[in-house]
Amino acid sequence: MDDIQGMLVKTYWSPGITKNEVAQGIRNSALVVGAYDTSGRQVGFCRVISDKTRFAYLLDVIVAEDCRHRGIGQAMVRFAMAHPDLRNVYQWLLKTSDAHGVYGKCGFAPIEDPERWMGRMQPRPERGEWEG
Repeated sequence: MDDIQGMLVKTYWSPGITKNEVAQGIRNSALVVGAYDTSGRQVGFCRVISDKTRFAYLLDVIVAEDCRHRGIGQAMVRFAMAHPDLRNVYQWLLKTSDAHGVYGKCGFAPIEDPERWMGRMQPRPERGEWEG
């Protein structure tokens, strides 16, 4: 948990994330994927929120800075998409501001009909140690 929170807290999408938030997110995910180096240190993480039938949202894909550009992120994404629990899913979504090339190699592309999609985005609440 320390390694995951340590990586996520530095990202643009979850600055200040607490260990409790990470733990609750993991508990409520359809699939959680980790990548480890030969010493057992966790160097990658991602998770999927899904109904395991039609829809899946890929999020929190992160690789330790000293292990990037080795294909670890792509390998985690491919593993998640091929997982037996998600074999029926045909609508996969994700959001990124800087890794289009990584996800493009895994079959992701800009949404063709963005005018049909809607979202309800609010700022992340200010909080210290979250009471999930």
